[in-house]
Amino acid sequence: MALSTPALKNMVSELIGAPSVSSTQADIDQSNAEVIDLLANWLDPLGFHITISPIENKPGKSNLIARIGSGRDGLLLSGHSDTVPFDEHLWHSDPLKVVEQDNKWFGLGSCDMKSFFAIAIEAVKPFVKHHLNHPLIIMATADEESSMCGAKQLLPHQLDDVGYAVIGEPTDLKPINRHKGIMMIRLRIEGASGHSSNPQQGNNAIEGMHEALSELMCYRDELKAKFQDTNFEVSYPTLNFGCIHGGDNPNRICDHAELEFDFRNLPSMDMTGFTADLQHRIDARISGAGFTSQLELLHSPVPAFENASSEMTFEVEQLVGEECGSVAFGTEAPFLQKLGIDTVVIGPGSINQAHQPNEFLHLNQITPAIDLLQNLIKRHCL
Repeated sequence: MALSTPALKNMVSELIGAPSVSSTQADIDQSNAEVIDLLANWLDPLGFHITISPIENKPGKSNLIARIGSGRDGLLLSGHSDTVPFDEHLWHSDPLKVVEQDNKWFGLGSCDMKSFFAIAIEAVKPFVKHHLNHPLIIMATADEESSMCGAKQLLPHQLDDVGYAVIGEPTDLKPINRHKGIMMIRLRIEGASGHSSNPQQGNNAIEGMHEALSELMCYRDELKAKFQDTNFEVSYPTLNFGCIHGGDNPNRICDHAELEFDFRNLPSMDMTGFTADLQHRIDARISGAGFTSQLELLHSPVPAFENASSEMTFEVEQLVGEECGSVAFGTEAPFLQKLGIDTVVIGPGSINQAHQPNEFLHLNQITPAIDLLQNLIKRHCL
């Protein structure tokens, strides 16, 4: 069997050169097909069986699952195939080309997280000719940076031979077994329009939004006082007001206003009925003034993740010599955990470099990342 994959840097270059932006804005959202095809074309000659699954209601989007070996309790190396949008004019180099400088690779997705796929392929090469007692799987998902629909549409039978998983998000090779959940919500306040010269002829929705915001800030303070988890740097749940819109002209009474905000919950919080409770509080605050309100989820929530004590967390802690920690950003880990997979988040690169111009990966993290994956493959597949 010829191991006919490109060199590591060439794989990273080709992956970064394959645009795969995912966004909630349709005009800049892109297919991930080119990335999926690259991975399939590299993994197939290594003997991997390739399955490409289109994402429902997302034309041009797919998940890739590539496996070698058979049996149960296999090891999954998982990542997402998409990137965030980018501001090309703020980059010092072409974001879709790898530029090596100061012992770093610059490029969109170099850190978050296209390089992980090249590193994973490099790590598995020595094992593909061996007899594997348990399967080895590489997975690339769609749209993690926007809706996480790729992970949300995974079905139990697709990964029923997996027992353990590494998600290669950028954590500076520090193991992560906790993160907060994320819920993005739109609040719409309805009032009544009219001529600004007579306020009594309308009902200004911006004033209604002011009352709703006051209620949300009170609720935020209550949650901060009630819930604490010192495993997190920000030890309480957060509620951020992201953007607000209302009205269309200074001389018209505003008839509607919209606020979009996110809420990040701790793993210990029961989120059952959260939006219903929030709706009730807002209505109680504004309905007497003649306003109506509506809360709408911008997409289905990303659950919080906690895998505090497990075989996989213990193994990774022993291999890297560092205890598992927590992060505030979300990952696909809770969706794998829901499928019964013992999951740890660990990968090269720093989240501090992600989602911004001149994203880069430190080259000194590549060899340790390969070593970690190879040690896990030895333990779980041979």
